[in-house]
Amino acid sequence: MICVMPASLEGQLVVAISSRALFDFEEENRVFEASDDRAYMQLQLQRLEQPAGPGVAFSLVNKLLAFNLGAGPRVEVVILSRNDPVSGMRVFRSAQHYRLPIQRGVFTRGQSPWRYLKPLAAQLFLSANEADVRSALDAGVPAARVYPHSARATDRHPAEVRIAFDGDAVLFSDEAERVFQHDGLDAFHTHERERSATPLAPGPFKPLLEALHRLQREPARDMRIRTALVTARSAPAHERAIRTLMAWRIEVDEAMFLGGLPKGEFLREFEPDFFFDDQTGHVESAAEHVPAGHVAAGIAN
Repeated sequence: MICVMPASLEGQLVVAISSRALFDFEEENRVFEASDDRAYMQLQLQRLEQPAGPGVAFSLVNKLLAFNLGAGPRVEVVILSRNDPVSGMRVFRSAQHYRLPIQRGVFTRGQSPWRYLKPLAAQLFLSANEADVRSALDAGVPAARVYPHSARATDRHPAEVRIAFDGDAVLFSDEAERVFQHDGLDAFHTHERERSATPLAPGPFKPLLEALHRLQREPARDMRIRTALVTARSAPAHERAIRTLMAWRIEVDEAMFLGGLPKGEFLREFEPDFFFDDQTGHVESAAEHVPAGHVAAGIAN
């Protein structure tokens, strides 16, 4: 019997990620959809010695794990996958190939794995499965459905984790978005102007932003965090968003108030490792240029 002291992830940023979000398993996924899980398992076993290519969230995970270099553990990445345990061997082999220090994984062979997010105390869940993402969000875990065919992150910022967020229904609640959807743009601006000094309620991704802010205050030797708010808001509705972040005592490095302009080209210039938005149209625009994920929260969903 192997006896070890109980481990703890307390105090760390815990990221749970599906194998298809971390690695490019799109060809294998097509086999699964065209046949069954046994054909998929056999293909993964045949390719055990062949590392999978980087997936849409690979750059984000790789850089976040760099916060552990030369310091105590600050970031933990756990594979949380509908894959079977046999296919999980290839996931870990691929991680070892890229020198990703990932040690923990849960493989559920077709069953939804989101229920394991609670014992992990995960602060982010990334998956290509929409139902799993919605379940995670309902359980209070920041989660996004990755777009596997998104553009990959550039390699021009090797010392920065760059993350961009939409505002309403992502960082903030969908309170203002509901006014816009129900009564239109003029009512939205009036609503926000009258409440400019009242902080918005937290949205599903506030816990992740807080965790990133803690890393930001204590950067690693070779890695920093850079964040951006990329929102369809414009003046005068910009003020409530800024004041909300101030009330939370959280700073973002860049803020883009685009007034409805397409976000994709602005994100192309910011070059994030990942972008989160609650509206599929914005995610599709972004995915042409950067890694992107859909947050299925708020009235738009």
